[in-house]
Amino acid sequence: MSTPPTPGEPRPRLPRSQRRALLLEAALASFSENGYHATAMDDIAGRAGVSKPVLYQHFDSKLDLYLALAAQACDGMVETIESAMASTDDNGDRIRATMHGFFAFVDRPGSGYPLVLASDMGDDPSVAALLAQAQTRCAAAVGRVLQDQTDLDGEQSVLIGTALVGLAQSAARHWYESGSQVPRGVAADVMTTVAWRGLGHFPRSLEGAGADAVSSHTGTSG
Repeated sequence: MSTPPTPGEPRPRLPRSQRRALLLEAALASFSENGYHATAMDDIAGRAGVSKPVLYQHFDSKLDLYLALAAQACDGMVETIESAMASTDDNGDRIRATMHGFFAFVDRPGSGYPLVLASDMGDDPSVAALLAQAQTRCAAAVGRVLQDQTDLDGEQSVLIGTALVGLAQSAARHWYESGSQVPRGVAADVMTTVAWRGLGHFPRSLEGAGADAVSSHTGTSG
């Protein structure tokens, strides 16, 4: 994290985008350390090394600042799923990339996961709307691949995408919040097996890849 300038030193003038990023970094650290409700805008401004009026030039309120962090975390979640879908043409490996990517996202310092996706602020309507939108985008990313490569229609594909994303999210959240002693990679592999044992039963369409199963992986049909 960036450190505030030494008292008495002139503060360099940053471009607005860099200043905003610095403020979000300070807010994430403050919220993570003290929680949303116990953090004041003064705390964030002090950590960022700016005056409170400067903070208010970028964010109208503490909730506005929190929502910006929530949006960042939600975008990170969507990017994780989209990257997994684009990482390979093998659907078994796509599932593995999804699970490993999501567990890594949850466990990565600075991802915003504990603050945004595992806090009581999820009950706030504005935050809940962001989370719902992110889950819809994730499900759509999976659904597009399924619809393209199988005979499932759009609604069925999105339904399965929703289930897969929900499985990854709930499992990773439990693993993180429970302080599980199961190594992250092992946990992700277990959930890959669970997901693939179901998805592996959906054959590719003739247009997708002949009459092959959804993946070339063996041992997935039993």
